[in-house]
Amino acid sequence: MAAQIVEFSKQHAQQYDRDGYTIVPGFFDHSELELMRSVCDRAVADIDRRIDAGDPTVPDINHKNSRYFVPHAYRQFPEIGAVTFGAKIADAASRILGDWVNLFLDQFVVKAAERGMKFSWHQDAGFITHRKVKPYLTCWIPLDDVTVANGTIYVLPYDRAGTRELIEHVREPGSNDMVGYRGDDPGDPVEVAAGTLVAFSSHTLHRSGPNTTDRRRRVYLLQYAAELITNANGSPRHHDTPFVRDGRVVAD
Repeated sequence: MAAQIVEFSKQHAQQYDRDGYTIVPGFFDHSELELMRSVCDRAVADIDRRIDAGDPTVPDINHKNSRYFVPHAYRQFPEIGAVTFGAKIADAASRILGDWVNLFLDQFVVKAAERGMKFSWHQDAGFITHRKVKPYLTCWIPLDDVTVANGTIYVLPYDRAGTRELIEHVREPGSNDMVGYRGDDPGDPVEVAAGTLVAFSSHTLHRSGPNTTDRRRRVYLLQYAAELITNANGSPRHHDTPFVRDGRVVAD
């Protein structure tokens, strides 16, 4: 029997607004998962090749055989657009952001078996240092079942963080992580099955632990914004691709 697909509901949107995140199990079907996994594996192989070749454009938060951030996957592998611009994601993004939505960034996040590094407490908007932007939406999609053992994320609800505003971040030597919280609250671990949608705000503090298992932990991460997000020089930052206008999907 096929698994039941769960839609993003009004209750999910309310929890997101209250806590800064919500979890929707069974959001993606088997074919969508297989597509994301296949593209992820090809993307990691490509970034390994670039690291080996000494490519200086590889982001410095990548560490071969340990932790990978592979940005702009849709540009390299257009077939992933079936997920990136899917109707289910459009509905979820519109419930949170309204009727004007752009794709801001998509990337694969992978932690290698037994060597995957941790990622420090941060807010996603903490990486945008040149201007203040409206809170945007992160869709964290595990392609493998995620647990504490394989380095899942921990989230800190707004009430325990003590704020829903952007916190100043400081770059951590060695890892190049941007760190926005040094308190003692460990956060809530997100232990869910592959194909779950974990949606959280760019102002939600989150972190992840190391992968101590013998298998990789793969995630497809999508970010959507309700405004044009630019670099300091005014050029579009990352994709900035039109997705939803007046509640209608306009992406090709």
